[in-house]
Amino acid sequence: MLSAACIQIREALTQVPFLAHIDSQDDYEHAIALMDELMDDYDTNKALIEILAASIERWEDQADEFSEFNAAISETDKGIALLKTLMAQHQLGVADLPELGSKGNVSKILNGAEGKKLTRKHIEALSKRFRVEPALFF
Repeated sequence: MLSAACIQIREALTQVPFLAHIDSQDDYEHAIALMDELMDDYDTNKALIEILAASIERWEDQADEFSEFNAAISETDKGIALLKTLMAQHQLGVADLPELGSKGNVSKILNGAEGKKLTRKHIEALSKRFRVEPALFF
């Protein structure tokens, strides 16, 4: 015999099946809309957000519409991706990163120019500036 909790969960999933598994673009759009609603009260909805986020992530990892994006991301240097994210969050341009040298040098690093990568010294300086663990750049 199923417990009351199991029955309630089963009933909830019949109403919102994409909570556990997204099967279509329509499910995905409903999941994104629900996520927007849930984020309005994050603390109250945290457990639901985590479940829905996992469902959305699985869809985005396998859906054809994201394949090109996923391929580009997998080829992106993790340190450069983190640096670009930090720059966007802090609204910084290439002239705002003296830790990496000149504007030209920053551009070359960001664009993956031949022989231009983040060095240990760069990572230490950026980690200190943005208060993040150096390991995040690897």
